[in-house]
Amino acid sequence: MNICVVGTGYVGLVTGAVFADLGNDVVCVDNDAAKIADLDAGRMPIYEPGLEEMVARNVADGRLAFTTDLAAAVRRAVIVFITVGTPAKPDGQTDLGAVEDVARGIAQAMERYTVVVNKSTVPVGTGDFVREVIERHQARPVPFDVVSNPEFLREGSAIEDTLRPDRIVIGAPTQQVAMTLLELYAPLERPMIITDVPSAEMIKYASNAFLSTKISFINAIANICELAGADVTQVMKGMGLDPRIGSAFLAAGLGYGGSCFPKDTDSLVHTAATLGYDFALLRAVVDVNRERAAHFVDVIAKAVGPLDGRVIAVLGLAFKPNTDDMREASSLVLAARLQADGATVRAYDPIAEEQARKLMVGVDFADSAFEALDGADAAVIVTEWPEFSEIDWQAAASRMAGRLVVDGRNCVDPRGVTGAGLLYEGIGRASAR
Repeated sequence: MNICVVGTGYVGLVTGAVFADLGNDVVCVDNDAAKIADLDAGRMPIYEPGLEEMVARNVADGRLAFTTDLAAAVRRAVIVFITVGTPAKPDGQTDLGAVEDVARGIAQAMERYTVVVNKSTVPVGTGDFVREVIERHQARPVPFDVVSNPEFLREGSAIEDTLRPDRIVIGAPTQQVAMTLLELYAPLERPMIITDVPSAEMIKYASNAFLSTKISFINAIANICELAGADVTQVMKGMGLDPRIGSAFLAAGLGYGGSCFPKDTDSLVHTAATLGYDFALLRAVVDVNRERAAHFVDVIAKAVGPLDGRVIAVLGLAFKPNTDDMREASSLVLAARLQADGATVRAYDPIAEEQARKLMVGVDFADSAFEALDGADAAVIVTEWPEFSEIDWQAAASRMAGRLVVDGRNCVDPRGVTGAGLLYEGIGRASAR
């Protein structure tokens, strides 16, 4: 099939590369000329394992191309995917400005029947909105249909999630329209569910809201464990073995971040309120998540005393491992709070430093974990990169000025830390010396 993918962020670039790898002819469109120039030169705008190789292979084989010319890409396509950003407004409402702009461009370029697919995360009702925008801006009536096909990609494993998704959700106005998407996805041989458009839009938000709820729930349990002397890692294991609950997204830590969970939970709260429902449960989930950084700083301060003049080594900056994404990363709020209390923040991340430098002011960046630890009064693990769980704490102790290691992801074996004569503080578990 001839496919147009509008937007070259995580969703768009991965989607386009995978569809090309499956044998389709794909053109990825972006209005950022510099980004398109980088892609044409083989430079990726994001870090995602395996993506650079997949893009290079399909460009070389002539199945994948990049352009700023939306009209030309739409005219050659049978299916047009909208994968542009949908950021949150200050009140939590989803900003559909980019979606509207793309829908207008599609309308003005369309010359024959086209299936327009919303793959961006959008609130329920957006399918109707896109249809209205296209109808309003068509130069002449051209038939089209709007489909919802939400993505469920996890940054750091986006290619795997696209090739082997748990499920493929297709929200279409008719069975005939759905068949176009079924044909496209058939080579993946994965479970598919066909629904109406509003239900498909809700599936995405409901899924992310539920996972956010699991994270905030176990973090609230961690707070109780710290007060009661229980170990949240053992509580999580006991809960997770119940098949009705499961262990996924049940790890206590600094809370959820990234490009999806924060804005999607806020958006669903706003959408519910617009429809006349007070989603108090989800509001509480958001509140629990927002207090995680402040709680973490309190843990540090209780162990080392006043933070004024202290050097805190922050290990890990990206919101999760295997990505350079700094959107809503816990490190941003944590570093700002530490600095506000007078501490010097020395940070290291194996991948995200370039992105972090654009967002973090007054932070000293190190080239390695050991460099960050030199002379530090405390080591704080914020992102669970594998290399941090394998640190030689004997060597680290000889470099540090202080004795505190605070594990914000419970990813380090406390025995390795205490064996080096250091104090270990985790999340939802007792201190260890």
